Formats: sequence, C-alpha cells, structure tokens
Amino acid sequence: MNILLLTYAVPYPPESGPKVKTYHLLRHLAGRHRVTLVSFAHHGERADQIAALRPLCVGIHTVPLANDSMHRYRSMAMSLLRGRPFIVERDTSPAMHALLARLVAEAEEVGQPFDLVHADQLYMAPYAEALPIPRLLDQHNAVYRIYESLAGQRHWARSWMARREAALLRRHEGRLCATFEAVTTVSDEDRQALQAVMPRPRELTTIPIAVDVAELQPITRDPQSQAVLSLAAPGWPPNAEGLTWFAREVYPLVRRAVPESQLFICGAQPDHAVRALPERDPSIEVTGFVDPATYIARSACLIVPLRQSGGMRVMILEALARGIPVVSTSLGIAGLDLRPCEHLLVADTPSDFADAVALLLREPELGRRIAAAGRQLVLDRYDWRVVYRVIDSVYERMVAANTCAGTVADSRGGLMPRPNELEHVC
Repeated sequence: MNILLLTYAVPYPPESGPKVKTYHLLRHLAGRHRVTLVSFAHHGERADQIAALRPLCVGIHTVPLANDSMHRYRSMAMSLLRGRPFIVERDTSPAMHALLARLVAEAEEVGQPFDLVHADQLYMAPYAEALPIPRLLDQHNAVYRIYESLAGQRHWARSWMARREAALLRRHEGRLCATFEAVTTVSDEDRQALQAVMPRPRELTTIPIAVDVAELQPITRDPQSQAVLSLAAPGWPPNAEGLTWFAREVYPLVRRAVPESQLFICGAQPDHAVRALPERDPSIEVTGFVDPATYIARSACLIVPLRQSGGMRVMILEALARGIPVVSTSLGIAGLDLRPCEHLLVADTPSDFADAVALLLREPELGRRIAAAGRQLVLDRYDWRVVYRVIDSVYERMVAANTCAGTVADSRGGLMPRPNELEHVC
C-alpha cells in the first residue's frame, strides 16, 4: 500500500517513548508498504536525524513548528476566544495543511494515490481529518485523562487550565475517534477511556507498545550496586511529578534502610523541580541526556513512580529487555501484561515502594530472577516484529471498506456514506 504517515516529531533517534513506538512502527511499515513521512520539525532537530530514516521512506517532508513563549501566549488567547483545546491552537499550521493537500494531489496526478493516512498521536489528527482518503488515528494516550490527572495540582491557575483543557479534549477526542475510519490505542484502558467519550459506540483496536528485543540485549550490571535509576523523560509532567514524589516521600525511606544508596535521574530537559532535587540530597544525580546503558550497568534497579496518567510505559519494557529489575506503581504498568512479583515489583505507597526498592538493593539475586522473567515476557509479547503485524489487518479493512464505499457511491451518483453507514451498505 501507499501510506502517508504523519508524526508530531521526526521519530529518530528513538530516545523517548513516543519516538520508540513510532520508529518501530515505521520499520514495520517500510518492509511491507511505500511510506511517505511528514513530520513537524522542532528546534534542535538535525539533518542527520532525517537522513537516518531515508532508507525506510520513499519521501520525507518536514514543516517547522513554532514553540516560543509568544506563540504559546497567542495560542492560549485563541483557545480562550474560540473554545478549542490549547494543544490544538498551539499546533495549528496552515503550512502543514497546504503541504499535505499538495502531496495528496500530486500522488493522484502521477497515478500513485495514497491508500490511507496514518495520523500518529492526537496532535496530527486535525491534519489527517481534512484529507479525502481513509484515515487512521493512532492514539498513544487518551490525552484528556492526562489533563484530568494534572488538574490535581496545588497551583490554582494550572489546576484551572488543566480542568478546562481536559473538558475540551473530552469532546475533541471523542469526536475524532468517532469520525476516523480506524482508531488504535496502546492499551485496553486507553481504548475504554476513549470509547467512554465518543458520541456513538464503535470498535477500537488495541495494539500495545513494542520495543526491539533483539537490539536491547541484557547489560552486565555491578552486583554491588546500591544505585536506583530512572530513565523516564523528566520533562514530561506526569513523569516529573512521579520523580519529585519519589525523591521527597520514598527515597528518604530507602536511604534510611540502605544508607549507601544513590539515585540517578537520566533524561534530557528535566523539569525545574527535578533539576532542583540534588539541592535537597547530594546522593541524587540529575544527569541530563546520557547513554542509558552506562547507567543501567551502574544500577541495581529501575523505578517507575508514575502517579498520573500519561507516562510512557516503553521504559519498563526496555528496562526488562536489558535485564534490570523494575519497581513500578500500579498505574505505571497499566495496560501491560506484567505480573507483580514475577516480572517486576509493584508498590503504591511511600513505605511499600521504599521496601520494594530496598529489597532489590539487598538481594541482587532476586532482581536477576525477576528481570529474566520480565525479559522473556517482553520477547514473547512486546517485540515490534510480533506486535505490528496487527496493523496490516487494520489497513486491509480500511481499504476494503473504502472500496466498498466507493462502489456504493458510484451507484448513488457520487454520494459517499459516512463511516458508521458502511455496515448498512456493505
């Protein structure tokens, strides 16, 4: 098939959860289809990042996306004026609309029309929605739930903005999920959350997050390590909140039980609250962007202290694939087929979380055992070569439905049925 893939950022290098997911999807598609990649270009992205993807695509196009303070202020003003979600106003780009319209028209002119458009994440949905070809929306999260969880902030203005954004996104996401010809989610929890806000019921397809187990080989770790590691993107609000909670509420209990313990927080562009954590305790190190393998080798366990919806679960799968044991909250493993005490340890209160971390620091053999079981599960269930086979059947159903709709349209003199009418005519 001829696929038009829209992404919010160039999915290389695969250094964050969304990019990992999209990069492996692109690898799968490139082996079976013709893929034209269209992405927003963000500040700091380099030409070599795009060049690395050229072997996977027949064409790559980027559009600059403004993200300065003045642009954000204007976007907030327009959101208040128009009653649309802030993230929709922030990411509105006439240049992107114009580019996509031109690409679709040119593909038609040369006799190689696109069979469908795959919008990766909610941010790209408005651009796919405007195109006259079958549309798939790939929902990495039920985004309104992220803002619902952020509404609990103590800062009254941020809390109000989060509540407002959540309410607007409930309607926005529900409408889009009812409009697109196909919608995929990464977990059954996200699928149910999106179905709950749709104006009319319809089936959504769950395709879990996937990683490259072949590339993520186990790393030899220091058996004497007393270090705790986080690889969550520390600038993403749900991750930043969880890390500050761990550092303030959990880590002091770990230090009391294991005085030699350390905490490594790795990842680019940490939130200001995360950057300030070493001031409270010099045993905490906030590294910025580093090679994860180096710190995995120096650590006894990885933590996922997620307490708000929306933190990416890719880090858990990658950690298990690399052979490091994990301690997570229940929310952190939501949507993953991982069993507590078999594949990882799960705890939700400060004392329970601290006890689980201290246990792994004291008993490295237990950590090796559960990490090995976790790696085997990831190999069996979450390798991209296995997971993304499902997307091909979704594409085939979309194209078949579009062909059927076209036949009916011809018989009606050009009237095209809406997606929910197809069941009555095919």
